[in-house]
Amino acid sequence: MADTIPPMNLVDSVFIPDSTLQPDSSLTVKDSIPVKLSKDSLSAPVYYKAQDSIVMLVKKKEFRLYNKADVKYEQTQLTGNTMNFNQSTGILTSRMGKDTSGKPFEKPVLNDGSTSSEMDSVQYNFNSGKAMIFQTRAQYGEGYVSSTKVKKQPDNTVFGFKNGYTTCNLDTPHFAFRARKIKVIPDKLIVSGPANLEIEGIPTPLFIPFAIFPISHGQRTGLLPPQYAVNQQKGIGLENGGYYFGLGEYLDLTVRADVYSYGSWGFTLSPTYRKRYKYNGGFNIAFSNSRFGDPEVKTEFTTSKDFRVTWSHSQDGKARPGTNFGASVNFGTSAYNQFNVTNAATRMNNMMYSSINYSKSWVGKPYNLTLALGHDQNTSTRQVNIKLPDGSFTVNTLYPFQAKEMVGTPKWYEKIGVSYNGLLRNTVSFVDSTFGRPAMFDKMQTGMQHQIPLTLSIPIMRNLTLTPSVSYTEKWYLKQQVVSWNETSEGFDTTFNSGFYRSSAMSTSASLATAIYGMYAFKNKNSKVQAIRHVMRPNVGVSYTPDLASKDYYMLQINKEGKMQRYSYYDNSPFGPSNPETFAGITFGIDNNLEMKVKSDKDTSGMKKIKLLDGFGFSGSYNLVADSFRLSPISLNARTNLFDKVNVSAGGTLNPYQVDSFGLPIDKYVWQGQNFSVGRLTNANIAISTSFQSQDKKSKEKEQLKEDLADQDEQPDAQLEEQRRQAELMRSNPGEYVDFDIPWRLDLSYSLNYSRARTVDRLRDTTIFTQFLGFSGDFSLTPKWKIIMSSGFDFRLKQISYTTLTISRDLHCWQMSINLVPFGSYRQFSITINPKAGILRDLRVNRTRQFFDL
Repeated sequence: MADTIPPMNLVDSVFIPDSTLQPDSSLTVKDSIPVKLSKDSLSAPVYYKAQDSIVMLVKKKEFRLYNKADVKYEQTQLTGNTMNFNQSTGILTSRMGKDTSGKPFEKPVLNDGSTSSEMDSVQYNFNSGKAMIFQTRAQYGEGYVSSTKVKKQPDNTVFGFKNGYTTCNLDTPHFAFRARKIKVIPDKLIVSGPANLEIEGIPTPLFIPFAIFPISHGQRTGLLPPQYAVNQQKGIGLENGGYYFGLGEYLDLTVRADVYSYGSWGFTLSPTYRKRYKYNGGFNIAFSNSRFGDPEVKTEFTTSKDFRVTWSHSQDGKARPGTNFGASVNFGTSAYNQFNVTNAATRMNNMMYSSINYSKSWVGKPYNLTLALGHDQNTSTRQVNIKLPDGSFTVNTLYPFQAKEMVGTPKWYEKIGVSYNGLLRNTVSFVDSTFGRPAMFDKMQTGMQHQIPLTLSIPIMRNLTLTPSVSYTEKWYLKQQVVSWNETSEGFDTTFNSGFYRSSAMSTSASLATAIYGMYAFKNKNSKVQAIRHVMRPNVGVSYTPDLASKDYYMLQINKEGKMQRYSYYDNSPFGPSNPETFAGITFGIDNNLEMKVKSDKDTSGMKKIKLLDGFGFSGSYNLVADSFRLSPISLNARTNLFDKVNVSAGGTLNPYQVDSFGLPIDKYVWQGQNFSVGRLTNANIAISTSFQSQDKKSKEKEQLKEDLADQDEQPDAQLEEQRRQAELMRSNPGEYVDFDIPWRLDLSYSLNYSRARTVDRLRDTTIFTQFLGFSGDFSLTPKWKIIMSSGFDFRLKQISYTTLTISRDLHCWQMSINLVPFGSYRQFSITINPKAGILRDLRVNRTRQFFDL
């Protein structure tokens, strides 16, 4: 007969001793009489409850729980529809319920503290800690294991019979690896015997002799399975296979290799290092041997041995306050990207840059020291430029006449400031084929520059400030470059004179700057536009630069006709030559800002400011001591952001002088001619860009996630390294990382450049317009289909620029991407299908065909 007592936590002190079972403290009655524990007593209390009723069978030493039963013993918790516990055997049995239509509900759930398993029924032995589970599904990390029958051991090791492993979270998964036997070692790995891949419940021809799925957290040494690939030029291949070496808390190493059927191969070493709260970084050293064509046909066979080295290092800002060391290195052979990289952005970028820097600032002192190594490399021209070392030492502005304790308004001379900036630089430029050879070292140039500026700021009126300054610059070099004309070869010979050489320059200037405000208010109070404000910021200055560098120049014959041209001993030197001309003149300029005030119901003040023009103006100079061409070309600029959506910038140059029939300038202003003109427009440019996108369906959740990440003071170095690796994967495979929450997005850019020059024979003018329209974006055909495209059009060449098209399909637990580069010197088609889960990211099906011009 069922117990009609209302559901509550109860303790049966008859068949379970007080020391063994503890219900709610409100119902517990402590027995002061010592009780001898029976042999079948448990080692810890058992907590139990049920919503409907609890039936106790004293003679059978059993109790039964009905409707939403819940039992907890040590770290193990079991919930289900009905439960039956036998104290004699210590076995607890739990079963699911079924409604009148036979549909199951309240399936038992076993939680052992590390994993949670859902099942149809379970028998759990409290004494041994073993369990027999039927029709269960458990989650381990990113994966799920479903089994017909499971034996659970006291150490939580699981032995399954008729199993399926999947990363799909549906009750009926889209795919699974079916294996007869499986073993789960908690927090370590899942091991199975022979397994067959099943898709939508249909077995496939794909069998594997065994499977190992790691579920451990942290660093683990192990194999990295390769990915199958088909390359049109290299053949069938296995890519990114290798081994991961976990070398401890501070170091690890990843070794990967590629091999192809046509003989090409590649090898990559990727060590990373870290010390928490100190520094972290990593290397990537890659070698490749690319073979194309038939070796038997020498005219069609090519081979290329290439390498690439990258290194990144960053120091925690709190590790050594005032001192920082960082590195971002990327160098290699010019052909590496051509033969080994398929990412469009990387292939289109023909420049490589490297930077290693060390900086130190003294706390409480005005001194700063920076040492750096720089490198840039053009993979098209194969030209390499290296700066080693590149150092600077600066002294921040000091005020020598300023009193230690300021009282009242400072005197004008107390505002005089002096500073120092010293630069040391070694540079060398060479073709990559001469790296490490004597020809490379012969071109090395060394220089040092000292600069001492004096500054002073004097407010004359409320909105008028006078700023005089004096600056002295001196450059030291260890080589002079002498270029001479060779009559025999009709070319140039270059020689270098070693020694100590110096070049000086000096300049003085004074400038006045102010701001003038104007506003026009509309009389109609009901008008949408209430006022327009104009801010004008004119500046004018005088400057004088004496000629201290004439001795650094000589006349050089540049052709066989004997034409001469001035050339400097320090051209191509680290800091270049000083200006050999005297300048005493006036500099001028003006900048404007235009804003509009409109009514707005969304603003609490009822008004809103709209920028019409962020800035527009001009600048130039006039040399008072020049014998001709005293007025410099006038530079024009304008910029604005329309509707906070469209960025517009423009610029140009006006030449104020007339030209003769050969296009050479003459010392006569254009407005002095028959037709009035403010100047000849020699070049101009305009750039427009904008971006549109629909509302993100999960914008609030993503913003909250960003805030949660921002609240974390520190992130583990390993996590930062994983984020860096994921970002690199996103750049390399954009089709596999698609945000389906944004239905559409469109980015547009337009640029127009105008230039006016003379032909080589100087007989006629040439006007060149270059226009380019670029666009990129994506849109969702359906909630699961996304199309991504990036392209552009060159109006001058009348050609479509580098175009990429990606079609992505969300397959719930899998993802498919189709990447297409339809035309150009590099063409590609690839299709990839892969699981979303990181644990199965190497389980991908890829088919790639590439075509490029050698």
